[in-house]
Amino acid sequence: MSETFREALLRGERLVADGATGTNYQMRGLARGQAPEEWLFQEPDKVTGLHRDFIRAGANIILTNTFGGTALRLAHAGLENDAANVNQRAVELARKAIQNERAWVAGSIGPSGALLEPFGTLTREEAVAQFAAQAKALADSGVDLLIIETQFDLGEATAAYEGARSVTDLPIIISFSFDMGTNTMMGLKAAQVAKEVTALGADLVGVNCGRSLDENFINLQEMRAATHLPIWMKPNAGLPRMTDDDIAIYDVTPEMMGEAAERWLEAGAQIVGGCCGTSPEHLREIAKAVERTRVTV
Repeated sequence: MSETFREALLRGERLVADGATGTNYQMRGLARGQAPEEWLFQEPDKVTGLHRDFIRAGANIILTNTFGGTALRLAHAGLENDAANVNQRAVELARKAIQNERAWVAGSIGPSGALLEPFGTLTREEAVAQFAAQAKALADSGVDLLIIETQFDLGEATAAYEGARSVTDLPIIISFSFDMGTNTMMGLKAAQVAKEVTALGADLVGVNCGRSLDENFINLQEMRAATHLPIWMKPNAGLPRMTDDDIAIYDVTPEMMGEAAERWLEAGAQIVGGCCGTSPEHLREIAKAVERTRVTV
């Protein structure tokens, strides 16, 4: 693609990020508790298949299957010594899925799965090194941007940014999950993290995951009032309810997500998509909302 992600962003173009990875994999056969990154080697066609489904639905940005791609987090899948290859493989499959479509690959960097001192045993230096290694593997493999997502602690978010920025000058998004409604698990408010991320020098700040659409809309509004940065909005399709067969059902319909996306855009979000529970059908309605409201400045 001739135009870079940063160029499209600076033009003010409204873009569509993809939907859920884990919950869609589970609907396609991923065992509960299995690391999604294992499918990069076990079920590569299903990985590229989901990417393609999102692109067909209207996604401009595809996240790599590397949410748990630090060596620290890959340990529970026995892949800690193969972390670089995991990230490289994920980028390769995302690129394969995109082919000639107008879409960018975002390298997904999720939480480490450990708490930083003094709440846990992970030192800041170790965290920075872990995130730097993952970011380098993603950047070297050819991603267009990095998304440090589902953050809840400023210490870890800033360590991830520091690690990533030390190895690449690619655009970096930092997105937080407000799992307590309008607070993160560590008690952070949307306005607070927006100000911190702006001062840090990130390219975008955002909301992803979380609980209800209504709560996340409040978080978006607070974030918009606190920063000049472009905003990434990728909330869950509500919270799941479990069936007797241990299947997660999300009650927010595709039409409801599409209507909500219009409100996100009106409130100042520039990139919209969906997190847990967001299927290609949900994303199609989100993309329709972007088309109805898309402007170029």
